[in-house]
Amino acid sequence: MSHRRAASLLAAILIGASAPTLLPATSASAASCSSYPDWVAGRSYVTGNIVRYTDGKAYIAEHDNPGYDPVISTWYWEPYGCDSGSGNPSGGSCSSYPDWVAGRSYVTGNIVRYTDGKAYIAEHDNPGYDPTISTWFWDPYTCDGGGSTNPSDGFVVSEAQFNQMFPSRNSFYTYNGLKAALSSFPAFANTGSDTVRKQEAAAFLANVNHETGGLVYVVEQNTANYSHYCDWSQPYGCPAGQSAYYGRGPIQLSWNFNYKAAGDALGIDLLGNPNLVQTDSAVAWKTGLWYWNTQSGPGTMTPHNAMVNSAGFGQTIRSINGSLECDGRNPAQVQSRVDAYQRFTSILGVTPGANLSC
Repeated sequence: MSHRRAASLLAAILIGASAPTLLPATSASAASCSSYPDWVAGRSYVTGNIVRYTDGKAYIAEHDNPGYDPVISTWYWEPYGCDSGSGNPSGGSCSSYPDWVAGRSYVTGNIVRYTDGKAYIAEHDNPGYDPTISTWFWDPYTCDGGGSTNPSDGFVVSEAQFNQMFPSRNSFYTYNGLKAALSSFPAFANTGSDTVRKQEAAAFLANVNHETGGLVYVVEQNTANYSHYCDWSQPYGCPAGQSAYYGRGPIQLSWNFNYKAAGDALGIDLLGNPNLVQTDSAVAWKTGLWYWNTQSGPGTMTPHNAMVNSAGFGQTIRSINGSLECDGRNPAQVQSRVDAYQRFTSILGVTPGANLSC
């Protein structure tokens, strides 16, 4: 395996380690219209995708389509109630989510409406298992009782706690940017008991803390590496330029193929405009949550699944940078992450759980 393929996506910011090829994922979500990607004519969409049209309003794909106009193709699109800024589609009902279809493939984070009218969120990728039977793959999702479907409304980390965790953070990494990004991955810090939700939030923020020097660095510091992150063997090349795909954001997203994969999953053209990750706080946070919720890196599970399934904080380290840190490779770096996690769980008032190291 080449050095480029073997190194972790979440590279150490001072050495700019390379990243593996990662596959995109999609998820349905609910938030204010400004958080959704702009609709692009001719871009393929699947049932459940939400876009912001040119009129500033949001629409949800009711059927897979090759980029039909939402205001014309009403068979394929329906208005999505978010333009009032409430972040709660359809007044908090489940009617905004696509119907579950037996045998249709779903990925972690997808939300569907079952035949009983209730909503369920995919906790693991699955080929269309029944949400009321396969509880490993699906969890109930609160929306039918009038509760908010926007996880950021009840985020387990308050702004005061966030500021306590990152007293010297760069002003780019805003709390509001993080909350805006949560809607793209509604399962994050919104699954399981209150303890599990807080542990997951602490685990994510602890790893981000390590990758960015306490949310200080927005871009990779080793500029000598910038020209290395273009893989010209990819059919789409490097449209933004040879040196455009250096590490940015809370996970230090690197390489043209990772910008392509993350952008496809988020519905944002990051391949063509990688600078969004260093100029738009919500986009930057979304790239971090994209990795956390959909990628396993050198590990065997996503960091999200590691926390919600009680595998322990150590497995999040393995999935983020295990090839360079775990199994005795760099115990000081591992301990740095563990220390931050224990500090953050203390701030949130929960125990850190077991299996902290890798």
